[in-house]
Amino acid sequence: MATVAFIGLGNMGAPMAANLIRGGHDVSVFDLVPEAVSSLATLGARAAASAEQACSGAGFVISMLPASKHVESLYLDQGLLDSAPTSAILVDTSTIDADTARKLSAAAAGRGRSMIDAPVSGGVAGATEGTLSFMCGAADPEVFEKVKPILLDMGKNVFLAGGPGAGQVAKACNNMLLSISMIGTSEALNLGTKNGLDPEVLSNIMLASSGKNWVLEVYNPCPGLMENAPASRNYEPGFMSELMLKDLGLAMAAATSSEAMTPLGGLAYELYNRHVSEGMGKKDFSSIFRAIESLQPES
Repeated sequence: MATVAFIGLGNMGAPMAANLIRGGHDVSVFDLVPEAVSSLATLGARAAASAEQACSGAGFVISMLPASKHVESLYLDQGLLDSAPTSAILVDTSTIDADTARKLSAAAAGRGRSMIDAPVSGGVAGATEGTLSFMCGAADPEVFEKVKPILLDMGKNVFLAGGPGAGQVAKACNNMLLSISMIGTSEALNLGTKNGLDPEVLSNIMLASSGKNWVLEVYNPCPGLMENAPASRNYEPGFMSELMLKDLGLAMAAATSSEAMTPLGGLAYELYNRHVSEGMGKKDFSSIFRAIESLQPES
């Protein structure tokens, strides 16, 4: 059993912390929303009045926050890098830009602390079911090995991608590919149905052919084809389109800084940017299917 501080109890953080409690760990929690803290306390967590209080005596500090600015504020502006126990391993599971992850890792090292970036894939369902994939960046592989058992209580796959920031790069690459796959699958289904095919029949054909992909297997964007997919519940997330846009923005930033060519990633960013600007940001990212359906040929 480990003593864990968990900071950030949103849609992802709350079920992740709950799985640590179920795993038998001593978990202290903090969030800016008091109700979120109270909810975890009913499961057996120790409620903390501040992030600093949550970290008292912790062997591991895990954060799950919305964006880079929130993570940097927590560890630097609010001073958690200074107030957390020196022996604690700091694990940020937020999806942020790689440069911020590297900056925080260097700042932690300068204070004699260890910090890794460990963004996740799997969404709210994966967080709830404990099947997340963690993509980690760590300066010291031995620190990663110490963290790995804790992460496995929240997920089923834990990878060491490389040094500081590598986890964030891996996450950006994965979600860029996912967005492209979702758009491509939506285009294929739209093309088929507009040419008289039954989308279920077409999905089954592609599943048995070279077009088979994760979207077709478990996340079909066409309504009514998969009972548990967001498409069959009015695209309620799931993974919101505005979060996919955020991740695509991180991928485009990484591509710019490294001079990597990502033409399809750029098109995916443009499509999701328009989709979100049209009021679909809170809908699941598979709702891009509706955007594809509504596109008209240029005259």
